[in-house]
Amino acid sequence: MFDKILIANRGEIAIRVIRTCKEFGIDTVAVYSEFDRNARHVRMAGEAVCLGGNLPSESYLNTDKVLAAMEATGAQAIHPGYGFLAENAAFAVQVAEAGKVWIGPPAKAIVEMGDKVSSRHAAVAAGFPPIPGTNDPITSADEIVAFGETHSWPVAVKASYGGGGKGIRVAYSAEDATACLAASQREALAYFGNDECYIERYLEHPRHVEVQILGDSHGNMVWLGERDCSVQRRHQKVVEETPSPAITPELRRRMGEDAVKVAKQVGYVNAGTVECLVQDGEYWFLEMNTRLQVEHCITEEVCGIDLVEAQLRIAAGEKLWFSQKDVAARGHAFELRVNAEDPTQNFLPTPGKITCHTAPGGAGIRLDAGYGTGDEISQFYDNLVAKLVVWGENREQARRRALRALNEIEFAGLTTNIPLHRTVLQHPDFIAGTISTKWLENSVDLSVLHTDSSPQTTGAPADNTPEETEPVVERNATVEVNGKRFDVRMFLPASQAGNPGEEAATAQPKRRKGKGGHGGQGGDGNGTVVSPMQGTVLEVLVEEGQEIQAGNPILILEAMKMENKINAEADGIVAEITVAPGDTVAAGDVLAVIK
Repeated sequence: MFDKILIANRGEIAIRVIRTCKEFGIDTVAVYSEFDRNARHVRMAGEAVCLGGNLPSESYLNTDKVLAAMEATGAQAIHPGYGFLAENAAFAVQVAEAGKVWIGPPAKAIVEMGDKVSSRHAAVAAGFPPIPGTNDPITSADEIVAFGETHSWPVAVKASYGGGGKGIRVAYSAEDATACLAASQREALAYFGNDECYIERYLEHPRHVEVQILGDSHGNMVWLGERDCSVQRRHQKVVEETPSPAITPELRRRMGEDAVKVAKQVGYVNAGTVECLVQDGEYWFLEMNTRLQVEHCITEEVCGIDLVEAQLRIAAGEKLWFSQKDVAARGHAFELRVNAEDPTQNFLPTPGKITCHTAPGGAGIRLDAGYGTGDEISQFYDNLVAKLVVWGENREQARRRALRALNEIEFAGLTTNIPLHRTVLQHPDFIAGTISTKWLENSVDLSVLHTDSSPQTTGAPADNTPEETEPVVERNATVEVNGKRFDVRMFLPASQAGNPGEEAATAQPKRRKGKGGHGGQGGDGNGTVVSPMQGTVLEVLVEEGQEIQAGNPILILEAMKMENKINAEADGIVAEITVAPGDTVAAGDVLAVIK
């Protein structure tokens, strides 16, 4: 296999890869931004290299810096995780040109399947029909209107290079076409560097079901069952499970075989996921994710296969050590995404510091967490805090175990969506398995939820009683030299040693200070519009002197990779705008004043 691997990612997926590498005696190199200087994945890796900056574009997405880190540390291969550079074909080529190994599919397959338009062509060629839609990029809202009039409304406008629910807008009538196209293009350009979009029929009550595939460079390929990802909000997955309660064995076999056909059509190698929409016993090709999925854990639990291990072996040129007939799923598994967001406030992002973390335990419980006690969730990155993975002999046992685990898990000091998970798992529709991708947003009453965001502290106060003879104490510290981290053991007089629990200060974003006020989705009700969260201003939608009404959007604020419209709470005239695109703001900062 490999001697040393660089992991070009952060959080729980970086930790996930580090763990498998340690099991095989592979040295690991972590990379990190200024904000992540003391992050958990950095502490766990054998080496760590600072990329600088806070924003992803300054750090994790900076290919030159990542390649330089590989060269400096002597890493032989790179694992991109998911997100960031995982589906960047140009970077995969750069890695190969540098004489390193890309732990993922060939660049050609990334290009063909990463572009939603070309992937539709590939699916058709493989005999796996996609949802009716355009097979080429659209250039105007008129094309959306024409498609809607022909195929009926609603119509989905989607980023060609999108993923993770980004770059998707739904037009319910011709009047929505222009705004939807503009929003999809803006988000696509911001997240994927390309504003190309296409359109397709928007199904009213589909299930989102995906098939995990593995292929080696010797022509062997298998499918490892399916995952049902139908519990979603804003096209973001919340709960996943395997097997799907809505898929028959025959449908499962056909979907698996079709997924393999599509992957072979593009010469796919390594781990990948073919996503489908299922409705009324029919299924359609949706897209292919050319990377490891966030929800890969539940496939591991039911199939007994370490997918990261498989990725490493395949990238090292080994053959798959099993065939399709050897794949046997056992039991049922759920993955619950624990996010830093408040489901009682329209899923408002809630970056902050974890004052105390308690992990659940017991049979069938696995927690893939990117953070622990003392760690801070930043506005710069995804709001995924941890993945609670639960296995049971059957679906009902797994569901009950998940509820038990939700009552044990704790991320004190941080508001999370854990109350939402309890509601979902106890809902009659979910228990019966009769849901769709629209179910969570349209059928679940979230008004009953309660969250507690009050910080909590644990532990006894320190004993500061002076001693007659000052002892020498041992302290461990982490220092950084020329961008690389080293662990150092020191012996210091107790008076100079400080508190062993203290952590180094973390760089904070520059932001424009407001003039007071308190948080709220639109403002404080008195004409002052304040930010309800920490975030970055993407676009200001009004001008000073403009007349507006209550509910009109003032600006778009990005926090934790999500766009949030900030609305006016009162009628009036925009007297002052205190921010500009690119500014970072904190909760409570003044954004605008309305008179």
